[in-house]
Amino acid sequence: MNRKRSRDLAPLAKRTDRTDARLFDELRTLIESARVRTAQAVNAELVLLHWQIGKRIREDLLQEERAPYGEQIVVALSRQLAAEFGKGFSRQNLFRMIRFAEIFPDGEIVSSVMRQLSWTHIIYIIALDGPLQRDFYLELCRTENWSTRVLHERIQSMLFERTAISKKPDELIRRELLALRENDEMSADLVFRDPYFLDFLGLSDSYSERDLEQAILRELESFLLELGSDFAFVARQKRITVDNDDYYLDLLFFHRRLKRLIAIDLKIGKFQAADKGQMELYLRWLEENAMQENEEPPIGLILCAGKSDEHIKLLRLDDGRIRVAQYLTELPPAEMLKRKLHDALRRARRQFGHGLEPTAAQPIADRSRPLTRKP
Repeated sequence: MNRKRSRDLAPLAKRTDRTDARLFDELRTLIESARVRTAQAVNAELVLLHWQIGKRIREDLLQEERAPYGEQIVVALSRQLAAEFGKGFSRQNLFRMIRFAEIFPDGEIVSSVMRQLSWTHIIYIIALDGPLQRDFYLELCRTENWSTRVLHERIQSMLFERTAISKKPDELIRRELLALRENDEMSADLVFRDPYFLDFLGLSDSYSERDLEQAILRELESFLLELGSDFAFVARQKRITVDNDDYYLDLLFFHRRLKRLIAIDLKIGKFQAADKGQMELYLRWLEENAMQENEEPPIGLILCAGKSDEHIKLLRLDDGRIRVAQYLTELPPAEMLKRKLHDALRRARRQFGHGLEPTAAQPIADRSRPLTRKP
């Protein structure tokens, strides 16, 4: 009897185990979701509080015309606040709060920012001097959901200076960033970069195009991170047949926000004029044979070891569907890289008759200087 009863109860025990497991998973999901919402709410209140503190101090110091004593007052306030509320109200942090309120005087923007970015995100962004830089990182951080670590890495790698949008006139940059903020419209100039950093591939001094391609596929995750968010891998060595002739496209990706296929051709040498014709053939074929309904026409990216600005200009590639960018398998020293990027920006923006925004971040102590000037 006992054996028969055990056999009869076995299915019930299994069902009970499955029910318990499902219930546990559901409860765990509820708890984790509640914790995330709580953390987001706490973060939003913290960001708003820091902005309000910065705004209040700034208004008091400026309106009362006590600006010459601004730094002394902030130091005294920080001592009092830190003694009662902790090191989060240090002198350095109070100056950050003041700068936060100075850079973002619009409460509506702050309300939008505080729901998605942490105070650490804000610290990295307000450390930048150029307003277009700040807007760029703010919007990309918001739309691509960067962690603070990723944001810091993007700033350190001078992403803004490497992105095609930085070479455009200021007004066009503002317009594209505004479209991203208000309508979630991502432009190609916000996506493509020059140069691309491929130092993670570990290539030796001598390598072939096949070596380059295989190294990229081996380190595909890192390559996708360098390309940017929303890239999805589609194919390698995509066969393209035209009049019984076979051609092979090195890499094919799809960008979800742009809703376009992205064809990538790898060159181990310097960009040649003939490379444009080859890419045009690939793009026309993809447009006729691979595009899906509701997609935008494909874009081509020619990644090469070197390129001539004069070639790019004469071939009018700056305003077309073909992008040419250099890749670096070894990074030069930081100062040399910064000089090269700034020189490239000056050359590009000189064509539009625009100057270049300052990009170097000032030390925190220097950022207290606006408090020492009368309004």
